[in-house]
Amino acid sequence: MPALDDSGFTAHVSGAVPVLVDFWAPWCVPCERLSPVVEALAREMEGRLAVAALDVDANPIAAARHAVLSLPTLILFREGQEVARLTGTPSEKKIRRMLSRHLP
Repeated sequence: MPALDDSGFTAHVSGAVPVLVDFWAPWCVPCERLSPVVEALAREMEGRLAVAALDVDANPIAAARHAVLSLPTLILFREGQEVARLTGTPSEKKIRRMLSRHLP
């Protein structure tokens, strides 16, 4: 799963393929639990969905711009616009439900 940074964030989420961004931090235990679920979904949905991660401690500008106030936060972008958001440690089923509403 590619790591995003503040400087390339907007360009990465602005493409034609929807992008799920995992906002996380190294000290966040719930983030560690969610990461394998997100990585598995990324492998399964390759081609239909791009998945990336952003360390909010190292990249506070993108996190602030998108009002990420709790971790983990998953935000789905389509053509640069936020279309869905989940916070905390949602179940795989809940993530799939959110993605199914927005993926072709």
